[in-house]
Amino acid sequence: MFGLSASAAPHPRPVGSLGRRLVLATLAFCLVFTLITVAVRTWSAWHANLAAMTSELTLIDQVFQRTLAKALWEVDRESLQTQLDSVAQAAPVGRVELRILRAGRPAEILEKQHSLRSTSALAPTLQHMLIYAPYPGASETVGELTLEGDEQLLWQRLQREVASIVVTQVIQSLLLAGLIMWMFNRSVTVHVQHIARHLNQLSPANLRQTLRLARPMAHHDELSLLEVGVNGLQDKLSTYLERQRQDENDLAVHRDHLAELVEARTAELSTANRRLEELSRSDPLTGLANRRHFDELKDIEFRRALRLGHPLSVLMCDLDCFKLYNDTYGHALGDQCLQAVANTLNRVFARAGELAARIGGEEFAVLLPGADALAARTAAEWLRQELAVLAIEHSSSPVSAYVTLSIGVAQFEPETMDHFDLLMLRADQALYRAKHLGRDRIAV
Repeated sequence: MFGLSASAAPHPRPVGSLGRRLVLATLAFCLVFTLITVAVRTWSAWHANLAAMTSELTLIDQVFQRTLAKALWEVDRESLQTQLDSVAQAAPVGRVELRILRAGRPAEILEKQHSLRSTSALAPTLQHMLIYAPYPGASETVGELTLEGDEQLLWQRLQREVASIVVTQVIQSLLLAGLIMWMFNRSVTVHVQHIARHLNQLSPANLRQTLRLARPMAHHDELSLLEVGVNGLQDKLSTYLERQRQDENDLAVHRDHLAELVEARTAELSTANRRLEELSRSDPLTGLANRRHFDELKDIEFRRALRLGHPLSVLMCDLDCFKLYNDTYGHALGDQCLQAVANTLNRVFARAGELAARIGGEEFAVLLPGADALAARTAAEWLRQELAVLAIEHSSSPVSAYVTLSIGVAQFEPETMDHFDLLMLRADQALYRAKHLGRDRIAV
């Protein structure tokens, strides 16, 4: 009844593991964290390498500046070349440049660099003036030494450090993801699967079967709350089903008695509905069909005329200057006048299928199945004559001393009319033309 039956329960669709999704999310986070960490540590390692190479260049400068200054002072070319070669062969040196300064002569430049190394804009550069003291208290500037670091060596050192950083971070991420998956599977996944199996086996017959998770009683966490909630829900469902069964038994006792009462009331209601249907289709003042009844029959007759090709005509009738009649004689006599006109309509249009209806205050419509425009006009003229015989006085009318009708006649034309409203529109236009021509007349 409540979808708890194991046989009626739908087979669960295969679902992904929560632990796997958690591991994937952890790996994604570790990947982003690794990229950021590698970027930061690479930036730090680059600057550390720059500082280390600068220190190495400073040490080389300190080692060779005195011997170079002495060789320059003594103009010992062989010693000078030997020392420049030694400086150029040092690991952190990419290029060495020596400017020899002599008074009254242009500076001479000696340059040494590794054959596979070129000038670098990233490697550190160290410049130092070479000063020689030939005797105590004297100093002479004999040249300028420029040491440029080896950029290729910088990149090699950086690559080794980056590789170490990446390997370390990847190992840490994999270990962390594995640890999280193992802990999640042991702490959550196993118990959730047990709860799912328990719920899938539930039915109204075994709602009292209690859920027990295979875990230490000392654990009080979300899974404990879930266990208590499932057991509480089963108890409530079991109590509710028992109460429902009792209510169904009580309901069965009253069902037969209620069926008898319903049958009696249904008979009374059918009689009242038939009476109400009759009242809803007639005008309470004149007894003619009302607009609702007219709208129902007009569509039926229109479809019949369209299907069988029979003629169909409509009369739109309006009492001339009826507002003046009400103003002059009062609404009570106005109602009597409308009733007299309705009786005349009933006498004139009494054949089977013809329908006279009151569709407004002083406006009437007549549906004439099987009548063409000529027959409809003849019937309309008969209506005018019958109303004239009544001679209902209307002293305030500018048309006649008696109550008169203006009538518009329209015939159905299959070639130009695909619904009844067009026929009604033609009849309205004809009625308007009859009023425009002076009232108390018929327009087709």
